[in-house]
Amino acid sequence: MLQHIKYKKLIVSMLLCCSQFAFAAPVVKEKLSPLHSDSEEPEHSYAEVPIESIQQFVQIYGIVRDNYVDVKSDDALFQQAIKGLVSGLDRYSRYLSAEEYRQLIQYTEGDLASVDFALSPEVHVHKWMIRDLKTGSDSYKLGLRNGQSILKIDNQDLKNLNQDKVLGLLYGSIGSTLQVQAEDLNGNLNLVRNKKIETDIEPVMLHNQVLVLKIRVFQQDTANEIKRLIEENSSPRLKAVLIDLRNNPGGLLSAAVESADLFLNSGIIVSTKSRSEGNQQFQALPGNEFQNIKLGILINHRSASAAEVFTAAMKEHQRAWVIGEKSYGKGVVQKLFPLPSGAALQMTVSHYYTPNGNMIEGQGIQPNQTYPLPPEMKEDVYLDRVADLFLKKK
Repeated sequence: MLQHIKYKKLIVSMLLCCSQFAFAAPVVKEKLSPLHSDSEEPEHSYAEVPIESIQQFVQIYGIVRDNYVDVKSDDALFQQAIKGLVSGLDRYSRYLSAEEYRQLIQYTEGDLASVDFALSPEVHVHKWMIRDLKTGSDSYKLGLRNGQSILKIDNQDLKNLNQDKVLGLLYGSIGSTLQVQAEDLNGNLNLVRNKKIETDIEPVMLHNQVLVLKIRVFQQDTANEIKRLIEENSSPRLKAVLIDLRNNPGGLLSAAVESADLFLNSGIIVSTKSRSEGNQQFQALPGNEFQNIKLGILINHRSASAAEVFTAAMKEHQRAWVIGEKSYGKGVVQKLFPLPSGAALQMTVSHYYTPNGNMIEGQGIQPNQTYPLPPEMKEDVYLDRVADLFLKKK
């Protein structure tokens, strides 16, 4: 009888918990891209809770709590259950503890970041070694040390990778995580990219008069910077502009739309579809400033999100020729749902679609010509080869 009362109380508490966290009023709205926020007035939704499913959960909860080999507190089991519910939705949705949420809202959307140490190659042993790791840093506390070798990042072996590819694995949106396998440590370590990287657009004029613009992330001033750099390097000798989006994790959708608008004078740039947020379309505005510039885009498998939006718009409007590797395939808009406990849910609420109506999420953007960077080829040689191939295209 006591056990029955205990589980009955648990059912009531579960119902209250579900109504709070499933329908909490969103105060952070990711309108244009992950972590982009606008304030919203509180909204309340209510739905019937499936009692039978809750009862089944409580039954399983009781079995786990009473029979699992190690003692687990009620709080630990509930936290695990909530994390499983959200993380099982897709590869981006997650439950944030109060501390994780506090750190997340401190980050500025669109910032590019790396971990709190650098990696340098030891050529004679074909290893990448940790350097510039400070005592007391987050990675130090997890057991990493200077001089220790990193074997894998996100399950990719570093042994035969060049510097560009290693940096591509280290870099990502600030606050995002990566997994490393270090020598002399058992298992993998989860690290947070918390060290901001300078993200100014890097211009390089190649010998064949192709202007390469390396865009590491789409930020608020990206479109203005593209415009300024093209104007500064414009001359009768300029043959083409190549936008290098390799390892670009995305950033602000608004910046990608504005950048695409520099080269288009009509048509859809991108659209979003959502069950709760409504559908949106972003259109190019009339303009002819850069209509006659020959445009190319270089991508790889780590070009994602806003970088894919820009690439898809240019490709499908036949405004640019795309070379490199198939892109990552991240086309989601996420929203933060704060909870009364101080924690939050980070959940996918919309998907991006290309001008032709193709879904980006899980699909990626296929280049017009596949030409990945060979492991033995130097970066400057690769760019020259890409530019030469680009100029041969009509």
